[in-house]
Amino acid sequence: MKGGKTKADSMQTDDKLRKKAARAAKRAKKAAKDPNKPKRPPSAFFVFMEEFRKQYKEEHPDNKSVSAVGKAGGQKWKSMTDAEKGPYVQKAEKRKSEYAKNLQAYNMKLAGGANTGNDDESDKSKSEVNDEDEEEGSGEDDDDDE
Repeated sequence: MKGGKTKADSMQTDDKLRKKAARAAKRAKKAAKDPNKPKRPPSAFFVFMEEFRKQYKEEHPDNKSVSAVGKAGGQKWKSMTDAEKGPYVQKAEKRKSEYAKNLQAYNMKLAGGANTGNDDESDKSKSEVNDEDEEEGSGEDDDDDE
């Protein structure tokens, strides 16, 4: 049969569909990122690249290629001495310490929010328990009086 599908062809198609469904399920299971979480700080190289991109665009206004800028920046970074890289390393360290403070505040906020919710629930349960104790105690006193 010319052009007809065989049983093996249909089995391959079924396998492809199953794999595709499995990949989609994995993507759906992945937890959503919190938009309020602080972003990680850039490394010294990326701090350098922020300034280098501006310089490169001024020197080469016609060049629109991102890869050309990246390659030129990488070559320049490799050719720099440790002394020349020093200011960028210091800026990166400063950003890293700021990130650590922001992340700690973020984590405290999350922990504080979770504890507040638990405290509210425990207060409610305590008040309900106390109400029940008072009712039982008053009922027993009434029985003794009779």
